[in-house]
Amino acid sequence: MQARFTRDHDPALWCGTIAIFFLALVWWRLAVPHEIYFDEVHYVNAARKQLDHIRVNPEHPMFAKTVLSLAIEWLGDRPLNWRIPSALGGALGLFAFTRIVWFASGNARATVLAGVLLATDFFWFIHSRIAMLDMTMAALTMLAGWQLAAAIRLPRQGRWRLALTGVLMGLALGSKWSVAPALLLPGLAFLALKLRDNGWRFLWARSGGPVPGISLIEAGLWLGLVPLAVYWTTFWPAFHWAARPVNPWDPIAWHKHMLMLQDSVKKPHPYRSVWYQWAGNWRAIWYLYKEVEGAQRGIVLIGNPFTMLAGLVALVWAVIEALRRRRLDLLAFVTLYLVTLLFWATSGKPVQFLYHYLLPSTFLMAILALALDEAGRQPNRWRLLLPIGIGLSVVMFAVFYPIISALPLCCGRPSFEFWMWLPSWR
Repeated sequence: MQARFTRDHDPALWCGTIAIFFLALVWWRLAVPHEIYFDEVHYVNAARKQLDHIRVNPEHPMFAKTVLSLAIEWLGDRPLNWRIPSALGGALGLFAFTRIVWFASGNARATVLAGVLLATDFFWFIHSRIAMLDMTMAALTMLAGWQLAAAIRLPRQGRWRLALTGVLMGLALGSKWSVAPALLLPGLAFLALKLRDNGWRFLWARSGGPVPGISLIEAGLWLGLVPLAVYWTTFWPAFHWAARPVNPWDPIAWHKHMLMLQDSVKKPHPYRSVWYQWAGNWRAIWYLYKEVEGAQRGIVLIGNPFTMLAGLVALVWAVIEALRRRRLDLLAFVTLYLVTLLFWATSGKPVQFLYHYLLPSTFLMAILALALDEAGRQPNRWRLLLPIGIGLSVVMFAVFYPIISALPLCCGRPSFEFWMWLPSWR
């Protein structure tokens, strides 16, 4: 499909409106519960100690914790302020995600659908309301993807957009390593397309490739060296720990230590799960289920029961369609989904959790949006899949909203039973 990138057709206003409404919903009761819950216990405490230059939580990169510590320092140490970085990141990342879909596909309706699907997929909403590392990482990833996709579509702006992409990639990696496999793909795509278009001249040729006018050597600077430099710079607070600071001139030794710490967690955990359970949406994590502020409340991490499974059907369609019609937009999102998911299938990390599905599930929503848009273009009953699909996504979000947002539950402790559609969600 030929994209039409004009002000008349670009759905940026619609995308911004979705992001604003999403932020308003996230912000409502953002301070509830008024206490640390789930993995906030690790990261809020790490941010507090980081302000005092105390070494803590060294197994993770620094940037997301630095953002959290700045929120505490500037705004105050209370629950609302702990969660503001995730809330703002969720809204900004949602908007950036729609920009990726727009620049990748040029399809205005699919872009708007993608925004609604991501806003209601549970994963994005829940992680926009908790002080963890994941949303800062995911938001920066979407911002990097936006700039990269725009550089490809608008090659006259390619240089500064690629430079900005590199900076954002480094910050995303400096927030959490989960994004690492996705960050390898832009450079590999540049290499493959330059080699295809220029043969043995691929290293220095400016013609061809994803961004005409940018040689592979220059792309290596923006998409390779800049991210690595920015990533290592995010460890600046660790260079100044009061005791046992990180040696800024020995990144290899420090990363060996980080890997050792991550691999040392081998004790079985009741919420441990694996990649195929995430994709099938049959494993849950309870972030909260207790009496808080005079009411029984819960937050369970699962995917939207409709969109997670419909997305897998759309994935099969997308693979076939990408190969049959050479649709690069579908190929890009399928590749991102598979790479970010199968990374965990092949990872040596002994204990994995459902929240590692945050990035794959995000790319799955782009695939589902493109599939629903395609169904809506059919001249027969298939077109009904579009309104039914988007309607079911919103309805499921509304049905599960009490148990993903810590609303008071009406019937005391047994009230969670209504939402436990699978025994494995308990």
